[in-house]
Amino acid sequence: MNALVECIPNFSEGRRPEVIKAIVDAITQAAPVRLLDTSSDADHNRTVVTFAGSPEAVEKAAFAGIKSAAQLIDLDVHTGEHPRMGATDVVPLVPISGITMDECVSMAKRLGARVGAELNIPVYLYSAAATRPERENLPDIRRGEYEGIKASIATDPARKPDFGPSALGRAGATAIGARPALIAYNVYLTTDNVEIAKKIAKALRFSSGGLRYVQASGFMVEGKAQVSMNLTNFEKTPIYRAVEMIQREAQRYGVAIAFSELVGLAPEAAFIDSARWYLQLDKFEPDQVLERRLQGIPAASQMESSQGGEVNTFIDQVAAGTAAPGGGAVAAMSGALAAALVEMVSKLTIGRKKYAEVEPEMLALAQAAEILRDQLTRAVQDDIAVYTAVMNAYKIDKTDPKREAAIQSAMKDAAEIPLEVMQLSLEALKLAQRVAEAGNSNAVTDAAVGAHMALAAMEGAALNVRINAKSITNNTQASAYRDQVAALIVQARTLHEKITVIVEERAGLL
Repeated sequence: MNALVECIPNFSEGRRPEVIKAIVDAITQAAPVRLLDTSSDADHNRTVVTFAGSPEAVEKAAFAGIKSAAQLIDLDVHTGEHPRMGATDVVPLVPISGITMDECVSMAKRLGARVGAELNIPVYLYSAAATRPERENLPDIRRGEYEGIKASIATDPARKPDFGPSALGRAGATAIGARPALIAYNVYLTTDNVEIAKKIAKALRFSSGGLRYVQASGFMVEGKAQVSMNLTNFEKTPIYRAVEMIQREAQRYGVAIAFSELVGLAPEAAFIDSARWYLQLDKFEPDQVLERRLQGIPAASQMESSQGGEVNTFIDQVAAGTAAPGGGAVAAMSGALAAALVEMVSKLTIGRKKYAEVEPEMLALAQAAEILRDQLTRAVQDDIAVYTAVMNAYKIDKTDPKREAAIQSAMKDAAEIPLEVMQLSLEALKLAQRVAEAGNSNAVTDAAVGAHMALAAMEGAALNVRINAKSITNNTQASAYRDQVAALIVQARTLHEKITVIVEERAGLL
C-alpha cells in the first residue's frame, strides 16, 4: 500500500494573516502534499496546519514550514495564551496507511537532525520518538516555555536537545515526534473567571489525577474562560466523557458550558461515538449516515462535466493535430483515471456494514488515491510544459553556444516527467490491488479497469522516457533512465496479472 503520513505542525502565530499564508505556501510549494486544514486563534496566537502525503513529501514540506516560521516569527516579542517554546512549537507525525509508527519515528529523527544541522534550531524528540521517558509528554518538554528554556538550556543537562545547539535563538526550540491521532478540543464556560477554567482543567487532566489520555489547561479567550484539551486516545477516553466531566465540575462553581470548538481535524469515529452515547443509539451503525451512503454517487455537476466541459476540452486538444498534448499527457491522464477508480471503489466500500472491518483501511486508501490523482493530473500539464520547452530549445539559433545545453536540459526534464508518471501509476496499481482484494465486491471490476488504466499509463510513459533518453548525450544518465523503466515495467506487468486473477475470481468470471 502507498505510505501516507499526516503532519500537524503548530506555529506560534495566529494574528498576522500574511505570515500564516507565507508559512502555508512554503509547505505546499515544497512538495506534493495535500493541505487538509489551517486553524488559527488570535488569543492563543497559534496556528495549526494539517497536511498529508508520502513520507518523503511530508519531510520536505515540514522542513520548509519550519524554515519559513524561523524566518518570520520572533519568540522574543511573541505573546499568547497558549504555552510555546518555538516559532514552530511542535511537529507531530501520524501514520495513516502503509507505514508503521516505528517508521514515523525514523522520519521524526531524520527531520529533527536536519532542522538542528541546517536551521540551527534545538530539537527535542517526543511521544513515540522520545529518547528518554521524561520527554514522552510534550508539556514536560515545554515546561518553562521559551523564556525558561532559553535561560537554562546551556547549563542544565536535562535541557540538552536531541539535535541542534544548546542555545536558543529567536526561533526558539521545536519538538518533533510520532504519535497516534489526537483531538484538540476547547470548551468555553459561561464565565470570565479564568481560575475556574484552570481548576476544572486540573481535575480533568491525567497528570493531576483526572482522565487518562487527557491533557488540559485553563485560558482566557475572547472574554470567556476556556478549558483547552488534547485527547491523545479518543477511543479509550472519548470526547463525551471529557465534556460530561467538565459539565459536572462547572456546576460546582455555578457556571455551565457556553459552547465548544474543534481545533484542526478529528476522526469521524470520535463524533459517531459521541452521537451514539448522547442519543442512546446503542444499535446505531455508521452506514446509517446518509452522506456515507451517498459518497459513491457522483454529483450532478461531475456527471455534466464527464459529458463535456474539461474532459472534452482535453480530448479536443489531443485531437487537434498539435504536438502537445500528446502521448505523454494522455499517459498521465490514464494514471489519474486509475487513481480515481481506486478512490471510487474505496468510497463505495466505506459505510457498508459488510465491510466494517476494512473501513479504516478504505478511508486511508481513498485519501492516498486522491493525492495520487492530484499528482498525476498535474503531470498532464507538466508533460505539456516540458515538451514545449524541448521544442523551444530546438528553435534556438544553431550558432548559439547555449543551444545544446538548453536541449539537453529540456530532454532531461522530458524524460523525468514520464518517469515520475510511471512511479505514481505503479503506486496507483498497488492501491488497485488492495481495493480489488478487499473492496466492495459489486465494484471489483472497476478496480480491474483502474489496474488496466494504470498499466496503460506506465506502458505509454515508458515509451516517452525511452525515446527522450535517446537524445540525451550523457550515456550514463540515459542508461539509468532505461534501467529504471525496465524495472518498473516488470513490476507493473506482474502486479497487473495478479490483479486480473483476483478480480476474475471475486467476480466469478473464471
